[in-house]
Amino acid sequence: MESISPIFGIAILIMSVVAHEVSHGYVAYILGDPTAKLSGRLTMNPLKHIDPIGSVIVPIITSIMGFTFGWAKPVPYNPYNLRGGDKAAAAVAMAGPVMNLFIAFVFGAVIKTRLLDGIMPIEIYGVLLYIVLINFVLAIFNLTPIPPFDGSKVFFSFLPYSQKKIEDFLENNQLIILFIFIFFVWGSIVEPIINILIKYLLS
Repeated sequence: MESISPIFGIAILIMSVVAHEVSHGYVAYILGDPTAKLSGRLTMNPLKHIDPIGSVIVPIITSIMGFTFGWAKPVPYNPYNLRGGDKAAAAVAMAGPVMNLFIAFVFGAVIKTRLLDGIMPIEIYGVLLYIVLINFVLAIFNLTPIPPFDGSKVFFSFLPYSQKKIEDFLENNQLIILFIFIFFVWGSIVEPIINILIKYLLS
């Protein structure tokens, strides 16, 4: 993929993680919890969501390394206000990754149909492809069933109470498990899956 400006990369990342977090808040609001709304977090204004480390420092460092990554401040919600108990909490958790997948598929469709031919410079497709890639990475990464990612909340909501020891193990060893995942699983398993998804989407 043709490289794009680090500034564009960081801007794409920030808006993607903001959309991710706002989706959590909106689903929580629909299910009865106004916490995110009362906190002023149901907005796409990035200034309301910026985390100094995850939205500034990490994206700058990773951009220098060749690929932009980071996160926004988590949108607050009170699970005790949700209608539906654990399953509602799982729906809130799924909202972020689902939004990233939605963004990836929408922009992928624009690329596949060449919708912007004759309207925008041809270079725009490189930017759109980066949007697709960033959002696929965010979705897959957050669906990982390792605390504190969204996938763990979904996994735990369906885990029988008799198997709570699994949740305790993952919670107590999350740093070690995350290290193994990033350095030994991501490159060999997850990256190929993302490449296949993008190839399938654009073919």
